Formats: sequence, C-alpha cells, structure tokens
Amino acid sequence: MSGARRTIACILVGLGALLLAAAALIPTYTVSKVAKTPLDLRITTVAKSVPGEESVVLDSKSLASPEGAAKIDTNVPLLSQRFLTVEEPSGADEMTVQAGQTLSRTDRDGDTGLLTASLDRVTIDRVTGEPIDASPNGSIATGVDKSGAPVADPSQRVGLQYRFPIGTEKKSYPYFDLNARATFDINFMGEAEIDGVPVYHFQQTIPVTNMWDVTPAATHRLTLPAFKWGLEGEEPVTMTRFYTNTRDVWVEPKTGAVLKGGEQLHLFYGRSADQVDVTALKSHLVFDQPTIDAQMEVTQKSLDKLSLFGTTLPIILGIVGAIALIGGIVLGILSARTRGRLIDPPTERFDRSL
Repeated sequence: MSGARRTIACILVGLGALLLAAAALIPTYTVSKVAKTPLDLRITTVAKSVPGEESVVLDSKSLASPEGAAKIDTNVPLLSQRFLTVEEPSGADEMTVQAGQTLSRTDRDGDTGLLTASLDRVTIDRVTGEPIDASPNGSIATGVDKSGAPVADPSQRVGLQYRFPIGTEKKSYPYFDLNARATFDINFMGEAEIDGVPVYHFQQTIPVTNMWDVTPAATHRLTLPAFKWGLEGEEPVTMTRFYTNTRDVWVEPKTGAVLKGGEQLHLFYGRSADQVDVTALKSHLVFDQPTIDAQMEVTQKSLDKLSLFGTTLPIILGIVGAIALIGGIVLGILSARTRGRLIDPPTERFDRSL
C-alpha cells in the first residue's frame, strides 16, 4: 500500500509541476502565436453620409454642357462600400490584403451614380499591421483595360491602413492615405466605448493635396471657359483638383481591429490650394450600424481566443497544477511516515515483552 501511495504522490507532483509550467508558458508562447490578424478575413464595410450634414457633389455632366456654369447638387446621399479579403501571398507571419472600394450617390441608379472605384492590395505583417519590407509591397488600380480587368500601378508604402497593431498603444502612428498616396500621422485622441467594448479613438488630418501631382488623370486638371467655373468671361481658365480629409477611427486595442470609422471628405477645383473655386465633393461618411455590429462580432471572436489562452486556461491549469502538486507532496509525506512506522516498531511495547 505504501509503495502505491509513493507512486501516486510522484505522479501528482510531476503532473502538478507540468501544469504549472504550462500555465506560465501559455500566455508568453501560445498567445504570441494566436495574437495575429486572422487569414480568413472577408469584411464588408459600409459608410453613409451623415443625415443633416452638408453633402454636395459636382454634376460632371454640367461641365460638358455648352451652356451654363457647373452645377453643384446638394443634399446628396452618398454610400461608400469596401470589400476586404485576404489573398496570396499569405502565411504564418505575413498576409496580403485586397480591398475593393466604391463611392456612389444613391439618388441615381447603377453606374450613373458611381463616383469613384479602386482596387488596393498591400502585403502586411500579421502582428504589427505594417507593410512588409519589400519593393513594391502593394498596388493601386483606379481604372480598367479594354477587357475590363483592373490596371494596377505598383505602390511602395509605409504606415498602417486597414489594421492597427496587436496591442495598439496610446500614441501616434504613421497611416497611409489611399487618395493622396502618402503617409501622415494618425493621432491618439482619447479612450471611448462602443457597445461596452473599450476602444481608442484616433484622428488623421490630410493636408490639402494637389491631385494632379499624385496622378495626372484627365479630371485632375481641367481647362474650361471662365463661365463654367462661375467666373466672368469666356477665356479659358485652368483649374486643378485638390483633396483634403479628416479621418476618425475607433480601434479595439488588444486586436488592432477598427470597429468604427468616418471620413470628412473635401475635393474641390481651384486656381491654387488655398482657393476653393468649385466644390467637387464634400461629405461626412461614417460606418453604418450593421457594419459596426459585424466588426464587433469578428473582433469578439479574437478577444475570446486571446482571453482563453491568455487568462482563462492559464488560471485553470495553475489551480489544478497547484492542487496536484500540494496533494502529491502531502501524500508523499504521509507515505513516508507510514513506511517509517513499519520499519521501526514502537520501542516501549518491545521492552515490556522482555
């Protein structure tokens, strides 16, 4: 019986030590493997112009009309849609994100309401969210060829874009703007909550940018009679398209997921960067509630996984390991005492027998 107790005690001590070691290693080793952006992302985000706020769009057909000045439509309902997927090459440490995005006015049907469309690809680190150190590390397509296939231009970029780092901090980060094709700081503004989930609010301001310098597209520099621009006379006047934006994002810091986003877009034609002659587009677009709910659902799965391996499982293993270790030690001590009594009979009883 004593031998069996000693065997059980040894097993319990060994099991307890193993469980305690596992409890210590899981948060540092396993979580580092789990805490990465998932490779099965398929996310659709929808942003709409905020009701009651200014939302104006230049009617492009009015520029081509032989008569009258450019027409600006007011109270235009706008819809921005983005479909994000993970494409090859992707692996244990890196992932390629592809985002197709459109901006449309919903008061017009089909293609007549389409304002802009783009297809963006970038390969990023699955932990930091930063583009990988490769050349090029991305591409941008804003047009198609005769067959309808996207025509992509290579893009070399730095800064975050679709994800924040795992373990986002309260600081400024470099952030890439697709329209300006340049990187500007996005600054930490404060803490907030979305549906009870703590988030960090970041804000980025894009300075007035000459779009002709970004991409020399035909619509980025136009020469039209003065009256088309609302000016006096018929002599030709050249206008350049400019862009500025204020971007707000709310990030769940443990996963780096963007739960909510908004942009205050302003595109205009002007004779200089500080002179707005004709507004091309001005609107405040914000994620709608179904998008926020969907982002929350995906993020919650990642949070649950991090909680399981980072807190719940180590606590359970630690408690069970401690109980097993203590139980094994106690059983070992009791077994040793019992064995001692069997080897050394009581002296007093032996003496009386003499």
